[in-house]
Amino acid sequence: MVTVFVKFAVTGAAGFIGSHISKFLIDNDHEVVAIDNLERGSLENLSEIQNQISFQQTDILDYQNLEKALKNVDGVFHEAALGSVPQSFKDPEKYFQVNAIGTENIFKIAQKNNIKVVYASSSSVYGNQKTFPIKESAPKNPLNPYGKSKLQAEEFAQKYSKSGVKIIGLRYFNVFGIGQNPNYSGVIPKFIEQLINKKSPIIEGDGNQVRNFTFVNDIVEANYLAFKSDVDFAFLNIAAGKTVSINELSKTMINLSGLDLEPEYVSKREGDIKISQADISEAKKLLNWFPKVSLEEGLKKIFPSMNN
Repeated sequence: MVTVFVKFAVTGAAGFIGSHISKFLIDNDHEVVAIDNLERGSLENLSEIQNQISFQQTDILDYQNLEKALKNVDGVFHEAALGSVPQSFKDPEKYFQVNAIGTENIFKIAQKNNIKVVYASSSSVYGNQKTFPIKESAPKNPLNPYGKSKLQAEEFAQKYSKSGVKIIGLRYFNVFGIGQNPNYSGVIPKFIEQLINKKSPIIEGDGNQVRNFTFVNDIVEANYLAFKSDVDFAFLNIAAGKTVSINELSKTMINLSGLDLEPEYVSKREGDIKISQADISEAKKLLNWFPKVSLEEGLKKIFPSMNN
């Protein structure tokens, strides 16, 4: 079987999702140009494949070097971003520059070189909604600078798609998995860090927030299927099929840990969405993508000491 698309670039390749995509591509006999500025990412995440990739320490805001790095690739998986909601309040301009302008740089180069782009958007573009599950057509009302920067990137995607650039934005819902950094990411790695140290998980707010926790392997598959699809432009929800409250999550993780603990509650986090529940029927229809890993299965993969 001949693979039509041979050489891919992955931005944010030394980060959480980017490194998983890079490994998947190598495992499937593709060439990978791994791009990362190493501000947040770590080369340790690529240690298994370091001799099989071409690594470029380049910032997506450095247009000239980015253009060189993307030369002669068949497609781009764009994962480079700043992803901390609390930090986005402290430095909204930096979040706008990286998440919006940096993404536009990718689209500009894709337009010039006729490259298809599959990129990481976010469920944060929706903000708080009144109708569930959330369809892609739902109103966009981001609650924080991070979400606003991701929405601006979507507006750039729409603009460039009108001039013929093939772009698929995947709106991830609460990704978790091996290699996630608790300093910049969601509740699961923070809970794990507490439990490893035999401390209570810390819940921000009342714990009734509802989430679609999605295992990173399912995210990787969605990216690959999006690229291989004949879809030229779309924004698609990528999420697990089942929702859970933060209170339920803490109980599950405490039970899996075998520890006798109760969660600790602190004040609500600014810019936190109350209910995040995705309608994934479009991704199923257009990409033939279905989430495969349940929350509990995923937790056991990333926290082996929980397997009692």
